[in-house]
Amino acid sequence: MNKCILIPDSFKGTMTSIQVSTIMKEVILDHWPDCEVISIPVADGGEGTVDCFLQILGGKKISVKTNNPYMEEIDSFYGLAGDVAIIEMAASAGLPLVMDRLNPLVTTTYGVGELITDAIARNCKKLIIGLGGSCTNDAGAGMVAALGTKFYNAKGESFIPVGGTLSKIKSMDKTETEKLTKGLEITGICDIDNPMYGEQGAAYVFAPQKGADQSMVELLDIGLRSFAAVIEKASGVEVANIKGAGAAGGMGAGVFAFLNGQLKQGINTVLDLVEFEKLLDGCDAVFTGEGRLDSQSFSGKVVAGIAHRAKPYNVPVIAVVGIMEENMSEIFDEGVTEVYETARGRHSFAEIKANCMEDLRMALENIPMISKNKFNSKDINRM
Repeated sequence: MNKCILIPDSFKGTMTSIQVSTIMKEVILDHWPDCEVISIPVADGGEGTVDCFLQILGGKKISVKTNNPYMEEIDSFYGLAGDVAIIEMAASAGLPLVMDRLNPLVTTTYGVGELITDAIARNCKKLIIGLGGSCTNDAGAGMVAALGTKFYNAKGESFIPVGGTLSKIKSMDKTETEKLTKGLEITGICDIDNPMYGEQGAAYVFAPQKGADQSMVELLDIGLRSFAAVIEKASGVEVANIKGAGAAGGMGAGVFAFLNGQLKQGINTVLDLVEFEKLLDGCDAVFTGEGRLDSQSFSGKVVAGIAHRAKPYNVPVIAVVGIMEENMSEIFDEGVTEVYETARGRHSFAEIKANCMEDLRMALENIPMISKNKFNSKDINRM
């Protein structure tokens, strides 16, 4: 090989995408020391998004004091690469920040708005906002309140809404937010396409893992429905069924409606940013991977997304995955050339986690294109 691209997702719960790409690079250079290796670890919008984008773009982390989900001051951060700011909403509104105080009725994304404000003050022209890992269900109302949007109840009183009080919003004024964000290119990245509310929406699907019982889920969903109606009445923007509107407790809807942002899958955001198609010129292979290759992999996940973009250029796409579900032959129609599993024969998550790095190395060593072995790759692939 003269040139290859490494662009894996994380293997959730075991290895970050940076760790996976590092191991891939080490194994390839062991066999092909003169190979040009381009590493592009992928982020899905959750924890680790800033680190992945800084690995790709360069830049640095910026430390900022913000409010946490309970409006308590914390040390937070975002990434800065030139005039591009990369923000993890979880850095100020993530599940780990509340520990045993899970309650999406009262948590806020206000601190995320403070991160955005700091980035704007540093003359950023482009914002990439990772929508994942939230403990909130306020549809980004707290975020835009920090950016100057005013929300009013039936008495005309201004307040900062949270998940449990979205239904109290009767009117709003986003003039200051529009002024502050004018001219910015804003992208919210997420790997889900759930709507804002309903059985597949933010509350019903994700709020239980944030501490909501059934009655809380129903209350949160009512709030999201009410808020969507207020947004539509005030600005004519229909947000309810936009793909990704339900990401991060409905914050996808907030990014779209208040920040005029695009909602994009994480993999396509990364591929566009690095001008992936240009990188394919002269490339012998693309190595990708994720923890589990299953039916959901066709819905904007990394392996299928990369294969789709590489297929017209006839560059082999080799996927190294933890586990591949049965009956996944369609993945080859998408453009994947070969699939290798790392966790075959492992019987528990504890066993998989304990051996994940060694198993990844072994799987890579068994790829003929890397090891220069002449045997038929189908002998070891599961196809």
